[in-house]
Amino acid sequence: MKLQRESIAPGARVEIRDAEWIIRTVQQTSTGGYALHCVGVSEIVNGKESIFLSDIEKQINVLDPENTKLVVDDSRYFRDTKLYIESLMRNTPPGDEKIHIAHKAAIDVVPYQFDPAQMALEQPRQRILMADTTGLGKTIEVGILLSELIKRGKAKRVLVLAVKSMLTQFQKELWSRFNIPLVRLDSKGIQKIRSDIPSNSNPFFYYDKSIIPIDTLKRDREYRTYLEQCYWDVIVIDEAQHVATRKKKSDRAKLAELLATRSDTLILASATPHDGSAESFASLMNMLNPTAIANPSTYGPEDIKGLFLRAFKKDIKDQVSGDFPERQIFKQVITASSEEEALYEQFTNLKFKTIDNKRTGNHLFKTVLEKSLFSSPQACSATINNRINRIKEDSRYEDDVKLLSELDKSVSSIKNKSFSKYQALLSTIKEKCKFDAKEPLSRIVIFSERVDTVKFLVENLRKDLKLSKDQLQKLTREGMSDIEIQSVVDEFGRESSKLRILVANDFASEGINLHFTCCQLIHFDIPWSLMTFQQRNGRIDRYGQKRVPQIHYLLTVSENEKINGDLRFLEILIEKDNEAHENIGDPLSFLDKEYKEEPEEIVFNAIESNQSVSDFEDMFNSISLEANDVRSNTGIEDALATVNASYGKRGWSVDSMTSSYSLFEDEMKYFLTAVEYINSDESSKKVNVRLENNDKIAYISTNEELKFRYKYYPKDIWPDDNEFCVTTDEELVKNEIEHSRSEDDTWPKVQLLWEQNPLMEWLGDKLQCSFGRHEAPIVSLPDYLDKDECIFLVNGSYPNKRGDIVISKWFGILLNKGKFQDHLTIKEVFERIKKIDHPNSGNSSNISKYQNFLDVVVSNAKEIMSEYRKGRGKKLGPKLKSELLKLKELKKKQLEVVQMEFDFENGFAEKRKAKKEQRERKIQITFEAYEKWIEETLETEDKPYIQLVALFKGGE
Repeated sequence: MKLQRESIAPGARVEIRDAEWIIRTVQQTSTGGYALHCVGVSEIVNGKESIFLSDIEKQINVLDPENTKLVVDDSRYFRDTKLYIESLMRNTPPGDEKIHIAHKAAIDVVPYQFDPAQMALEQPRQRILMADTTGLGKTIEVGILLSELIKRGKAKRVLVLAVKSMLTQFQKELWSRFNIPLVRLDSKGIQKIRSDIPSNSNPFFYYDKSIIPIDTLKRDREYRTYLEQCYWDVIVIDEAQHVATRKKKSDRAKLAELLATRSDTLILASATPHDGSAESFASLMNMLNPTAIANPSTYGPEDIKGLFLRAFKKDIKDQVSGDFPERQIFKQVITASSEEEALYEQFTNLKFKTIDNKRTGNHLFKTVLEKSLFSSPQACSATINNRINRIKEDSRYEDDVKLLSELDKSVSSIKNKSFSKYQALLSTIKEKCKFDAKEPLSRIVIFSERVDTVKFLVENLRKDLKLSKDQLQKLTREGMSDIEIQSVVDEFGRESSKLRILVANDFASEGINLHFTCCQLIHFDIPWSLMTFQQRNGRIDRYGQKRVPQIHYLLTVSENEKINGDLRFLEILIEKDNEAHENIGDPLSFLDKEYKEEPEEIVFNAIESNQSVSDFEDMFNSISLEANDVRSNTGIEDALATVNASYGKRGWSVDSMTSSYSLFEDEMKYFLTAVEYINSDESSKKVNVRLENNDKIAYISTNEELKFRYKYYPKDIWPDDNEFCVTTDEELVKNEIEHSRSEDDTWPKVQLLWEQNPLMEWLGDKLQCSFGRHEAPIVSLPDYLDKDECIFLVNGSYPNKRGDIVISKWFGILLNKGKFQDHLTIKEVFERIKKIDHPNSGNSSNISKYQNFLDVVVSNAKEIMSEYRKGRGKKLGPKLKSELLKLKELKKKQLEVVQMEFDFENGFAEKRKAKKEQRERKIQITFEAYEKWIEETLETEDKPYIQLVALFKGGE
């Protein structure tokens, strides 16, 4: 059979270059052809992996099921048949929307974490924003969806973009819990690739699955060229709030917009997905689906439905209460010293002659200066001197330079003894936190916005607390490489480490897990953004925290009316953040619906307009919301809450997962039997296995085949002693993950033995080659089938035009005396054949009789698949029709928005006319591309791929 578009699908057997191959995945190329990722079956190519391009290969023959050769399985207890069937079933992509595999990972099966994956799988295209609040486990949610996509053959090539501080954490989490091997391409990793590959080669072709800092990509124009030449199955962008478009489109936003066009699946993750701006949030939604929103300033729940899901701690308390203890808040009010009061008075009376007459930025310099003063004298002094250096050569600023120099003298006169907040920090560490450097879990995280403040704290706390450099370290983007950053994060998370206190700026407030060894957090300065409160506190107040998180705020009060009023603004933010955490979830929900500024602007505007404290507080919701009140005042929050409510209560149920069938009692039994088979094959490189801990743990030696397969995986997962340690016990793996944090090597040494482990993938590839070219085994079951009965086990599938399986069905064809009797569900087949656990009698007579039945079996199998496709069509048809109708309406709506924006009645020049036509063309292209994608991915032709897997016959 020559290659036809509808015939190429994962699992199909093909002949290429006079050898037989099994197709593992199919990828459409830019030329309209296909890249077939195959593993060899026949003798010379057995077990070898290759990629064939349909545009180049002269002949690709898909094997005709009617020409299947039936062969007798003479293995003991039909071992080879059982392994062959099992490997094929495991390698069959599901054709439904259910959770198939992720619940078996090394995770606590917490229902709400499965909801984003379930929602994404129910959509035509898996593009979603996972927006659960800080600490609920978005990395786990990403792993769940990736696992389901890998199972479906839709995630061979994966690119993850993350902030520098999150690279290794994200990488370890996905490997240790889901066995997803992401190669870390930080500065060191990229240098290595460039030394290993030709200078003009694209580094993104080198690894199928990689994780890279987003800032590395945005800075290097060379990488942008490489990106434009690549396509991934899945792109994940962590901390996605950084790629949203705000007043000015950042380099990160431009990069994200490019990447959004380079993959079918796009996963965005952010605990703070919006800043109150409709336009900013719309930019994320448009990355996911550029057809969704016509007007970024005005849209509703229907426009963004299915594109995101969000939960707060209050929503899922009943699911995780044991691993998510309630935080304790401590607010320490500090009286300013006399030296500080004198400085505040001087600052209040400060009037610049020139600096603030005309703003060069968004804010008055005096307000920026005040913010630095509230952080520390050192931060204030740095701000003063930076400005002096910028303006000292300009004569217009001569008077202002003098004022700043005088102020700097006063600031510099504030020594440690008169720095009241620093003295309060020392007492908080010693008395409130009960810090003891000898205790391994006596850990503290101290946050400050300013790098100069961090530097001051590191230097002085080491001296005053008598701590070594190993015991107290900083964590900032400035002055630290990505490797140094990760080293500090690893050290702090390691129980055996000497590191006790971590002083960080807000670079460290995003995504990093600090809760494994730490439950104490101190805000040395109060952030001016409610979003930053959420991010900082989420480092220790998150799912998996075993102790009560204790959060300390240091707040100075002054006799100076102006200064005290401004500091009171910050105290109100503390109160509102705590109230939001307890009742609403999102602190931005307090803001008035008409408020359009970014969160930090609230304080800036209040100070610069001399707003009263009462008016500042009135700007927030005056209603004290109860925990069960879902009302929200922001326009964005109205839409988000409505979409969440329409999806239903958060809480996927394990009962909703698909049923799976196996010929083996458990994963370990399958694994050991598979290894036994491989070791019995003279052409295979043998591996040794030994069992421990009541056969719960297996140690497997490596060979050259495994070394080659792991060549493109992270080096950290290869065992030092060349012996893998695996277990089917999820609890053992989770315990090992926790234990590894106390070791020098924080990569767990015990791996989960499950379907997604590369070892199991390797075994599966070899097992699918256990019978020869185009062969199917015969199994005699005289105790279960009458002598005239036989059951052909069949796998049928329909690929879409891109080669992805969208409909799949396993079933049996029951014949009696060679005539069709009935078709059996896979469940009914297994009920008839049991576990095939009886001895093999070796009865192999009269094979030719069954060979003559193949035409009857194949013709009935095609009819069964056709009916199954029709049934699926009745379910999917309305969905497809609705999707196309929705696209038509959205397209019309977007064109109307453009027409209103470029209204002819207002009169405009040819340049504006050209711009209007350009916008309209872009809309046309966007919608045509999406309609084509729907046609290629959701539609199938009634030409199923049929594989006859095995024959079960009765006695002679």
